[in-house]
Amino acid sequence: MSSSHSGSRRDFLKGSLSGAAWLCAGGAAAIAEPVAVGAKSRVVVARDAQLRGGGSTVEFGRMAALLDHAMVALTGRKSSVDAWKHLFRPGETVGLKVNTLGGRGISTNVQLVAAVCGRLQEVGIRAGDIVVWDRDSEELERAGFHLAEGGDRVQCFGTDRVGYEPELSAWGSVGSRLSKILTERCNALINLPVLKDHDGAGVTIALKNMYGVINNPNKYHPNGCDPFVADLNMLPEIHSRLRLTICDATTAMYEGGPGYKPEHSWNANAVLVSTDSVALDQTGWQMIERKRAEKGLKTLEAEGRPPRYIATAADAAHRLGTNDPRKISVVET
Repeated sequence: MSSSHSGSRRDFLKGSLSGAAWLCAGGAAAIAEPVAVGAKSRVVVARDAQLRGGGSTVEFGRMAALLDHAMVALTGRKSSVDAWKHLFRPGETVGLKVNTLGGRGISTNVQLVAAVCGRLQEVGIRAGDIVVWDRDSEELERAGFHLAEGGDRVQCFGTDRVGYEPELSAWGSVGSRLSKILTERCNALINLPVLKDHDGAGVTIALKNMYGVINNPNKYHPNGCDPFVADLNMLPEIHSRLRLTICDATTAMYEGGPGYKPEHSWNANAVLVSTDSVALDQTGWQMIERKRAEKGLKTLEAEGRPPRYIATAADAAHRLGTNDPRKISVVET
């Protein structure tokens, strides 16, 4: 990233979310081709031990550089711009589904979202065609996001502002009304979850972040959320739009989730990037298990709460991705 993009956190975020800080690059873009039969699903785990510099806040410049590095590693392109052009093209409307349930302590990082918005604009996506969203506008604000609606700027608001579709969408065990932000404002979706423990489901990462897209997530927590998480991700309105998952592991939780428990959190200073949400969840789960072992805790299996929905999402009825380590290429960088 050039030095012209490395100003203060406050100035950049204000500019980025107004759509004024980045120039839009035109030109054609290619959508990623299907993964070849037999090819492994790639999950990039990109880390920067100095992501917070000498303080407690993630530095924007380092975050943007880390995201660039991860995207190049994911796509094999020569540059970050080429990587984003490989996945998105001008004229698309792109939704960034963040996770803000845990408040500022364990929500999708504002600097990460600003970096994504900036890169989308660099490859020709209009600022006004980008919407940062979650279920509730107040939760977005508590997590540090600035609400914005209308005008030629990045949009940021919750489903509470626009509501849910009147008709149910159904697949398997799931029947839910979907956010109108998804159905009316997005033809491409970037999933931006966080990496954390969940007291019932075991972990909540990419697949479960889609609970924030529907009107009735409370119905789908029995049996460790299995098969509900997998069935929800099969809804065509979600499945057809999802283009990329970028998991925020700058701060992660190994116990006590989903609410923020600072005593059970650690600065992982990482992002996980993949086009396969199942493979990413499998990889993130193992990261949490390694931290639990380091802290002397039982495995999630031993505690009776393994994330079974990950295997369900990979089974023959769903085929949302793979949870087989032999079919996952984890790129540590």
